[in-house]
Amino acid sequence: MPKLKTKSGAKKRFSLTAKGKVRSAQSGKRHGMIKRSNKQIRNLRGKDTLSAADSKIVKKFMPYG
Repeated sequence: MPKLKTKSGAKKRFSLTAKGKVRSAQSGKRHGMIKRSNKQIRNLRGKDTLSAADSKIVKKFMPYG
């Protein structure tokens, strides 16, 4: 049986926690910062865990994750 390849886009964007949850960057910080409040920009720092439905999709892209 050949090895499965990891999707390189998913490899760059997501990481797995020890319990198997999927971590990703917060959404909403790419552009348009001037219309967001400073509090919102501050709270969007760091990483966030994906929902169960989304993480199911991402885990298919990372078979050995």
